[in-house]
Amino acid sequence: ITAGPTYEAIDPVRGITNRSSGKMGYAIAQAAREAGAQVTLISGPVALPCPRGVQRIGVQSAQDMLQAAQPAAESADIFIAAAAVADWRVANAAAHKLKKDGSGQAPALEFAENPDILATIARSPRAQAGQLYCVGFAAESENLESYAKAKRERKGVPLLVGNIGPATFGQDDNALLLVDAQGSRELPRASKRQLAQQLL
Repeated sequence: ITAGPTYEAIDPVRGITNRSSGKMGYAIAQAAREAGAQVTLISGPVALPCPRGVQRIGVQSAQDMLQAAQPAAESADIFIAAAAVADWRVANAAAHKLKKDGSGQAPALEFAENPDILATIARSPRAQAGQLYCVGFAAESENLESYAKAKRERKGVPLLVGNIGPATFGQDDNALLLVDAQGSRELPRASKRQLAQQLL
């Protein structure tokens, strides 16, 4: 299970991230452990305790998360990509803190696309052979059902879980839309713990 945001460095003291708290991913990890699963939780920077009995691997960037997820997925039955992974990173992070020079001009930042963790795992030989069931998450701000359906097809995963990001980031509750080949199903707003149990 991946959870939380990723952090993409601009320089040694600044970076780009998002508002994900990791609460949904951590709730899924706890529910999976309570259901008897052996759980590896690959977490971006969050302020949450690791659920008891869960192996946690802490990461920072999207590239870090992919490097941790690939070997973990080699022995997993289910891969749940609940993390809010940054789509882009700064192409050349500065080695030292970027300083203001008094010109009023901000430094020009060039961006590079981050690896697509879910699509990479979903294209792996084990996933393609049906030995690894992949679940993706989509945090949208509008048009949830249509975007979630399109993302499920684009990523090539059997199940895509959609939610409205601004309505859930940092909250203790959420509402989910489950999209698979048969259509879509809503899980009404409830605590993330309850939703995690329903999802599993």
